[in-house]
Amino acid sequence: MNKKFTANLLVRSGIILFVYFAFTGCSKSFPKDDDFTPPFDINVTLKPVTVKAGYGSKASGFVKFRQDKDTARIIDLDTWVTGLTPRHAYLLQRAVNPITDPDCTSTAWLTLGKGLVAQAIHTDNKGDGHEDLFRNVTALARGTQFRIHFQIVDSATLTPVLTSDCDMYEVR
Repeated sequence: MNKKFTANLLVRSGIILFVYFAFTGCSKSFPKDDDFTPPFDINVTLKPVTVKAGYGSKASGFVKFRQDKDTARIIDLDTWVTGLTPRHAYLLQRAVNPITDPDCTSTAWLTLGKGLVAQAIHTDNKGDGHEDLFRNVTALARGTQFRIHFQIVDSATLTPVLTSDCDMYEVR
């Protein structure tokens, strides 16, 4: 009887421990693939295409590319440039590629602005400029992915002065 009692106690203890560890020892969250989230928002750094007399190697730019969670699907493009020719106008352009092209080989540049109206970025007497631009992507289906790259061009000659790397983007 003593052996039967001990065996029964061990089995019950084992079951209780198994149930305890099965429900409390496991993590309840699922891995997020290294916390990967789709690239709805991009921080775009613009670097000089070449070093010229009018603007040097210190020329640079930044585009804060943000798409809020809204039905209108508006992308805010807060754009800053620095170290360019003072009191001059520049344009922000973008080209897109299918997601399968990691090198951003497209040269189909679209000038960006305030919606469908192109808007120049004007520099001050130090060669710095800022413009709040936006683009409506309502025509694109949610979840559409593509590669995108940007350039700043001289508005008079359309010569590229700043360019970005290739980034991935997904329509929210």
